Amino acid sequence: MNRTEFVESAVADQLKPKDAFPEFSVGDTIDVHYLIVEGEKERLQIFQGVLIGVKGRGVNRTITVRRIVANEGVERIFPMHSPRLAKIEIVRHGDARRAKLYFLRERIGKARRLRDRRRGLKWINEG
Repeated sequence: MNRTEFVESAVADQLKPKDAFPEFSVGDTIDVHYLIVEGEKERLQIFQGVLIGVKGRGVNRTITVRRIVANEGVERIFPMHSPRLAKIEIVRHGDARRAKLYFLRERIGKARRLRDRRRGLKWINEG
């Protein structure tokens, strides 16, 4: 057994099952339910935004979600296999032709919207 196989077998029990999250892709607007620990209290915080990037593989897989708060862009990076990541819900499917939507960082106003994957709707709002 080489080093890569050994590491993959060691972290296999830390991976979440494939059906733990719905099928989503870059451009989708998603709700990320994340467990926040404040002292001895725990609560779920929902972060809604556009998925602008997926990175890594295996236990190192992360997603980058961007939303606008008070006309300021806020991005968070969530590890997919973290025990604090409770749930991901898809709000709407966006139509993207790129693997990473970093160009949304420079856009403001209506130019920030993505087309909906269902062709009936012309445009969607980022969040």
